[in-house]
Amino acid sequence: MTTKVLFVDDEINVLSGLRRMLRNQRSVWEMHFANGGVEALELLEKETFDVIVSDMRMPIIDGAELLTRVSQLYPNTVRLVLSGQSEHEKILRAVGPAHQFMSKPCDPDSLIKTIERACGLRSQLQDDSLKDLISQLSTLPSLPKIYRELVAELESDDASLNRIAQKIGSDIGMTAKVLQLVNSSFFGLPQHVSCPKHAVSLLGLNVIRPLVLTANAFSQFQESNVPGFSLDRLLEHSLAVATTAKRIAEKESNQASTVDDSFIAGMLHDIGKLVLAANLPTQYSEAIRIAKDEAIPLWQAETRVFRSSHAEVGAHLLGLWGLPNPIVEAVAFHHRPADSCSECFTPLTAVYVANLVRHSQPIDGDAATDEMPDRQYLTMIKEGDRLEHWDSLFHMELAP
Repeated sequence: MTTKVLFVDDEINVLSGLRRMLRNQRSVWEMHFANGGVEALELLEKETFDVIVSDMRMPIIDGAELLTRVSQLYPNTVRLVLSGQSEHEKILRAVGPAHQFMSKPCDPDSLIKTIERACGLRSQLQDDSLKDLISQLSTLPSLPKIYRELVAELESDDASLNRIAQKIGSDIGMTAKVLQLVNSSFFGLPQHVSCPKHAVSLLGLNVIRPLVLTANAFSQFQESNVPGFSLDRLLEHSLAVATTAKRIAEKESNQASTVDDSFIAGMLHDIGKLVLAANLPTQYSEAIRIAKDEAIPLWQAETRVFRSSHAEVGAHLLGLWGLPNPIVEAVAFHHRPADSCSECFTPLTAVYVANLVRHSQPIDGDAATDEMPDRQYLTMIKEGDRLEHWDSLFHMELAP
């Protein structure tokens, strides 16, 4: 199926340059070029596009306004910014409606890979309404206590980047949003950043403060009517899995990026639960009821209700936001690791095992789950004899 891409810029020479740069893609993409936001909206009324790539500084309708309208009218369209690094103020207005940010000049291979990766994520979700929902998400709700403490810290005269980083790193939604920005090329930062503390230090107060206080990049979780769902418990479990996954990765890999990715993937592995509980509480309550009544894993009950589990939902969102592939893969397959293409130890392995052993222990009165490990997967990646060792690491953490 041909991918339809709409490029928008108010400078004809930029559009001509994009045509030349991407001419080899004409066999796989159907490309259209709009001279400004007004022309882009006219094209969108006539045709459906998979992706829109827009400049920010344009007359009449600028990039932020254009992408906001696209998110409302055509929510399933992937929305990318391609703009100059000097336009930070304008970019902050697009933090909500834009999925990813790229800076001019953009390497053609990077642009192609970004578009292809974003479009490839569609296959993970079967339900079109779920795709629309995830595509429209501009932020994820945070625990109110953490959110209020972050705002108070940012408004104080002696705001500390270290304290800010600690608060952001203790929350799923804030961690994902900060990593979305820091892994874009727009800010000219290192491409692979998977540590919230490092991300906050790179962005700095001048970016973090307006993100939170004026751009509404973060929001508070409103208590939902979802029996059996607790954001507090979700955060506790996520941090526990992250810690155990990091410990396993430290034992199995000498690459710092693998260790960092294992921690963040563990922190974000259940982010799809937050998406579903916050946005589709009635259906998610039904999934929780089915799992309890039939004594089946929650992800299987979710698949029955949504035709996708929280794993696919979370991976779809994080992939749209441009987080690194190892993190997206670990989130996508943390219940079904054999479905991945991995043939060696990766952050997926660390998160899968950490989640398995953490779920074997009861939390806050919840019953422990007794899910059998996928020995076939562990054998495939040549780690079949390591499970007992990893399990012992976990129990050493629990020892008084």
